[in-house]
Amino acid sequence: MPQPTVPPEVFLDLRGSFPPEPMERVLDALAGLLAGQQIRLLIEREPHPLFRILEKNNYRYSSTEPEPGLYQILIQER
Repeated sequence: MPQPTVPPEVFLDLRGSFPPEPMERVLDALAGLLAGQQIRLLIEREPHPLFRILEKNNYRYSSTEPEPGLYQILIQER
């Protein structure tokens, strides 16, 4: 029987959400992240407190601003 395929990323569209919801949703997604997966999130501000947590817990991330006021964050395990 074939094994189910794991999607390569978890996508979180957090536009329009207010603290602490974005942080909670990202931390929940990190807890369920499988080997080889990444998290891609869209949010209207750079989540600097999240960046500190990611650095402390050995995650790699990148942040881009594809349009003014919209940030795309990619999170991966190191």
